[in-house]
Amino acid sequence: MSDGMRVDLSALDEVIKKLWTLLDDMDKAGETSRYRTDIPLDAFGNGCMFLEAGDLFNAHKETKGDLEGAIKGLHGLIEKFGKSTSKVKDKYTEQEYANKTQMGGGPGDSSGKWDKK
Repeated sequence: MSDGMRVDLSALDEVIKKLWTLLDDMDKAGETSRYRTDIPLDAFGNGCMFLEAGDLFNAHKETKGDLEGAIKGLHGLIEKFGKSTSKVKDKYTEQEYANKTQMGGGPGDSSGKWDKK
């Protein structure tokens, strides 16, 4: 007998859709960080006039790498959570179908299972 707990499958669907949307957004952020944040060394100044140009360039390059790594990690986490949520939703859907099938369709069923005695 059920303890009255129910799973809202439509809410799980909504979570899954939002996770996939977020994953698409993370893909865009990853592309931006990878390809649209390059700054050439000469943009930091000429080494003769600005001695720290090389240091700034290297700091930028390191920070860019850190950002790309963070986005990649988040992407993996979101993808893993999305897949897990999809599997959970599928299991609940299967169980709900099995429960309905075992009960013979519920009240009003012609099998007589639901007749009061």
